Amino acid sequence: MKFPFALFLFVALWPLVLSANEETGRLEIMVKALGGIENEAAQANILQGMLSGLAGRRNVPTPKSWPALNAKLKKSENVELRSLAQQLSQVFGDESASQAALATLRDTSADPEARRSALKSLLGQRHEGVPAVLVNLLDQPLRLEAIRAYAVYDYPEAPAILLKRYVAFDPNNRRAVVETLASRKSYARSLLKALGQGKVSKNEVPAYVARSLKTMLGKEFEKFYGEVRDVSADKGKLMEQYKAKIFSPAMKKADASRGRLIYQRACAACHVMYGEGGKIGPELTGSNRADAEYLLLNVIDPNYDVPEGYRLVTITSKSGQVFAGNVAEEDDSKIVLTMVGQKSVIAKADVKSRMTAKISLMPEGLLLTLKDNEFLDLIQYLRTEKQVPLPK
Repeated sequence: MKFPFALFLFVALWPLVLSANEETGRLEIMVKALGGIENEAAQANILQGMLSGLAGRRNVPTPKSWPALNAKLKKSENVELRSLAQQLSQVFGDESASQAALATLRDTSADPEARRSALKSLLGQRHEGVPAVLVNLLDQPLRLEAIRAYAVYDYPEAPAILLKRYVAFDPNNRRAVVETLASRKSYARSLLKALGQGKVSKNEVPAYVARSLKTMLGKEFEKFYGEVRDVSADKGKLMEQYKAKIFSPAMKKADASRGRLIYQRACAACHVMYGEGGKIGPELTGSNRADAEYLLLNVIDPNYDVPEGYRLVTITSKSGQVFAGNVAEEDDSKIVLTMVGQKSVIAKADVKSRMTAKISLMPEGLLLTLKDNEFLDLIQYLRTEKQVPLPK
């Protein structure tokens, strides 16, 4: 059967035009059409389109024709088709599909990408069997994904599990632990205790996380972290102070390689430079970085003129998970947030509260977290015209 272009268009437009009352009927139409298609690439495209349209959804009513089509797809020799069918079955509330995904996740001999896909689909369904599996993944290639997965659940054992291994993790994984523990108030209290005990150092809490924790815990957080300073009232004076440092004799001793390390710690989570970093804020590679005034204005006053797409959106789910980032996509059923290190799909039915601030995800006071020599090293790196090696 020749694959109809109209069905491609139907799937592409479905998330944009679908109403709640039409959903079951339209899903049935797509499933029936799929049953008559033999082209595997076309089948995969339709299944991916359906999954995209249902992202963030759980226990969607199963189309009548799905069990028969699913049985056919499960016999396919195409691994991608089997995986997509399994993911869709999970969205339809098929517990056997979730158990198969759990088996894949536990299987250390399985392809790492298949395990990542299984974890992603299980997290999308908030499957209650996942938390118990995560601890074993912390010693495997899926470590980073496992750390972030704890944020999805209010799992009392999570803080102790993560903090016990914290000292052995590399900087990227440590940052993920801090971000995960800052995602729920119940977890944040354990992070607070770890700060007080010196298990997590203050400079390992990024400024954007500190701002979130201050909002969540208030003065209780500042007692251990120190004051989360607001510099809005006197930016002009601060600009002059930092400009004086840049033009001081000490600037001659600044090292761009050391500055690259500071950049990785303070900036790379959100900004791309020389092909490395997160795509949350604007890319810095082609920006006017040689101009000290430009650099300082954008770091000291990141909220001077924030475009709509870079405004900070904070969403709290009904389960207590806190998401903070920029809206990358939104329709009638879901919100996709670009967050530090990841994207999160949040079903609107799960949203308890949503707040949009006239500020960016980049916090004010970032420079106040740096020592003078660190600041100068960072400036030296930001002024480079090509990538420099990391210090030996």
